[in-house]
Amino acid sequence: MIHEYEGLKLTIEDGAATIQIARPEKRNAMSPALHRGMNLALDAIEAAGGVKVAVLTGTGEVFCGGMDLEKYFLEPFDRPREFRANLAASHGWMRRWKAFSPVTVASINGLCIGGGLLMASLCDIAIAAEEAVFGLSEVNFGIFPAGGTTWAVAQNMTRKHALYYSLTADRFDGRRAAEIGLVSVAVPREHLAAETARVVTTLRQKSLDALHYTKRVYERSRTMSFPEAQEWEVAMLLDLSYTTENAWIRDALEKFRRREYRPAESSYLTPPEGENDDR
Repeated sequence: MIHEYEGLKLTIEDGAATIQIARPEKRNAMSPALHRGMNLALDAIEAAGGVKVAVLTGTGEVFCGGMDLEKYFLEPFDRPREFRANLAASHGWMRRWKAFSPVTVASINGLCIGGGLLMASLCDIAIAAEEAVFGLSEVNFGIFPAGGTTWAVAQNMTRKHALYYSLTADRFDGRRAAEIGLVSVAVPREHLAAETARVVTTLRQKSLDALHYTKRVYERSRTMSFPEAQEWEVAMLLDLSYTTENAWIRDALEKFRRREYRPAESSYLTPPEGENDDR
């Protein structure tokens, strides 16, 4: 299933969705129309149902060059209502993406600047080409990283790294992004597609509910004390068990008891080689 929106292409197949930013003439910068398209793409993914993983990537050697400064800021500058509508569209899909039920994966194929870095930071998993170029250029405009970018940087980097790159606007590559925790892993660009596909395949073989609950419990637990987290996690385990009719006991543990799979090595839903199972 393929959907096309202005500046975007969405593909949904076998429990996985891929959103590709396609504005190569503008270095994949985010225009107001693209933000509206992102909301429509998320609508389509939710309507499709059963999507376990959603990949966000760019075109060519650019992931995202940040905001389209002319269309997003300059053109509507004297039209406050239009500017507020642009903010609503961009902030709206980003908040949805941050709380999205499918596992979100950034496949960072190249240049990732400003708002592009924010997009990558909001993903659950980020795989970068070693040759990708990252940077926060806002200070060079006489401002600071805004729209959630400072929050995202603070969440993903240590204080020293976050302030260094925010204050200097120095650029860094995918290897450095992995070293400072901005991305999960960096691979040579020629291996990026294969590594992304491997991660997608791995996630597709997990329980949809387990993926969703893992994300939900992680986000909440990181703001709690240890005793609070213990109680919350047990409560959510009971909730998951009820929702899935105790599938982890009836199916997973039963398969383990029969030694049909090893939890340390694969999911209980991993099909035999050559078969597919998207339960």
